[in-house]
Amino acid sequence: MTEVPPRIIVLTAPSAAGKTTIARRVLEAFPGMAFSVSVTTRPPRPGEQDGRDYHFVSREAFERMRAAGELLEYEEVYPGLFYGTPRSAVEAAARTHPVLLDIDVKGALNVKQLFGDRALALFIAPPSLDTLEERLRRRGTETEASLRARLDRAREEMAYRDRFDAVIVNDDLERAVAEAIEQVGAFLHSTASS
Repeated sequence: MTEVPPRIIVLTAPSAAGKTTIARRVLEAFPGMAFSVSVTTRPPRPGEQDGRDYHFVSREAFERMRAAGELLEYEEVYPGLFYGTPRSAVEAAARTHPVLLDIDVKGALNVKQLFGDRALALFIAPPSLDTLEERLRRRGTETEASLRARLDRAREEMAYRDRFDAVIVNDDLERAVAEAIEQVGAFLHSTASS
């Protein structure tokens, strides 16, 4: 297969805004697209699988990867919980396919800065912080303290939304998915020959 310039699609959002659901639907719509599985130090949630949802690693292993330059981007998203994107996996896949990253807000901005016009950075926004809080409570995975931390982080992340190529408000999942697919399709078409 001919090597092509990298084409990176980045989806980002505050926790529980629907980013992962939208990412899965984008991958279904573009079967030739590769997915970058992030690395994290947080423990798996029920139903999550190592290597599919995340690469779950110890803090020490994460620190070794960071120190060795093996992460394209990384962030301490919550105190003591680190997330990052493995550089080698993205670079290998991007030689022949567009690559989708489902990552945190600051990491997304770092990737956009690295790849410039070769990256499409989409911010998935909740309709409101109240809706976001309802979604987090329905998950049933948060303590009151972790819920407050996630909401505080969401407020901070929402302040960055205007720095992305497009903002998709997830007030209706099907409409948000359609908008994301449209944005990604237009980006891939515009970068196919450049």
